[in-house]
Amino acid sequence: MTERVKVVTLGCEKNLVDSEIMSGLVFGRGYELVSDKEDATVIIVNTCGFIDAAKEESVNTILDMADLKQTGQLKALIVSGCLTQRYKEELMKEMPEIDGIVGTGDFDKINDIIDEALAGKKPVLVGNPIFNYEQSLPRQVTTPRYTAYVKIAEGCDNACTFCSIPIMRGKFRSRSMESIIAEVEQLASQGVREISLIAQDSTNYGTDLYDGFMLPALLNKVSEVPGIEWVRLHYAYPGFFTDELIDTIAANPKICKYVDMPLQHSEDRILKRMRRPGRQQDARALIAKIRERIPGVSLRTSLIVGFPGETEEDFENLKQFIREIEFDRLGVFAYSQEQDTPAARLPDQVSDEVKEFRANTLMEIQREISNLRNGSRIGQTIDVLIEKYDGRNDVYVGRSQFDAPEIDGEVFVTGSQLAIGEVAKVRITHSFEFDLSGEVVA
Repeated sequence: MTERVKVVTLGCEKNLVDSEIMSGLVFGRGYELVSDKEDATVIIVNTCGFIDAAKEESVNTILDMADLKQTGQLKALIVSGCLTQRYKEELMKEMPEIDGIVGTGDFDKINDIIDEALAGKKPVLVGNPIFNYEQSLPRQVTTPRYTAYVKIAEGCDNACTFCSIPIMRGKFRSRSMESIIAEVEQLASQGVREISLIAQDSTNYGTDLYDGFMLPALLNKVSEVPGIEWVRLHYAYPGFFTDELIDTIAANPKICKYVDMPLQHSEDRILKRMRRPGRQQDARALIAKIRERIPGVSLRTSLIVGFPGETEEDFENLKQFIREIEFDRLGVFAYSQEQDTPAARLPDQVSDEVKEFRANTLMEIQREISNLRNGSRIGQTIDVLIEKYDGRNDVYVGRSQFDAPEIDGEVFVTGSQLAIGEVAKVRITHSFEFDLSGEVVA
């Protein structure tokens, strides 16, 4: 009987790409990919281990899938991803329901792991995370047909004191430009129109392979692939955001005017303890430069509240910072005390109650800011990528170039005979806290 495999993905878009590659390898072996866990004889849970909440979700998902050994048709439960890279011994000891484990640097051998697990061998393959996939690996894209993520680098060298990514994903390593372009060409031939380039540190792209920062050149080359209409950039490390990169985003009409640049905090003392680049005046100067030279740009950042030693004064200053900067998009995380990171050993840890209060407070401030920023779009005509039709309300739903898939707002569009995956001209007539609405311009 042909094995039926279900891949469950947790965590970030980088994990999603890994899952899509594992799905491609499994499909290439001749196994059937299924969407319903009840139908699966093999389940792969691709875990996230970034913060405590993600670890808890991963463990709960593994246990939930394990129940199918009694209630469904499940024969083998495989666990992959960041949690396995970091806690392989603990997982195998504490969760006997697991039949096999594979780490972040070995998932290209997923078929071997499945074979051994089905044979009752309980394989564990977790080596040093040095693997860097190339376009030759098969991939089953699970995002809508018009959009896809492309990983341009793996790992990270920045050694922020709060972050466990280098432990789980290894040192920074770029993919070759030829490999990336070949993959984009393949995706475009399948109908993909929007490419989101992702890496833990995208602005550092190419420094380990080429002579200098190569992200601007890569962005231009990706935009030249026939069929690609939007190129979106994620996770731009502020320390490497060069003038050339700003000018490239501004000048190339296919590059989304969308900057996703995690700053993590505003206060110099906290930034130093986090081991983040520069200080608040550097961040302010960079933001001003980006907004001046990329007119209409949408700026997204993420912040951490409750970092060890963050005082009430630090938090009040952070609140004032986001009020003054007025980020278009903002994500807030309560600090998670991660094992084996320098910040976990710092004194003056902040209580969970205070962290939660501070995170909620910042998001309430951001709701007001988002409402104002969205209001400034009224009267503008913008490009909107149509994603679905809402028959109940007789509107199409899409995204502008200022909104990334899944995490940002939507645009509700009135019009007729629009195609899913089409980019339409839309005049914005109304704004809400996180979304917009408008009508198609003939």
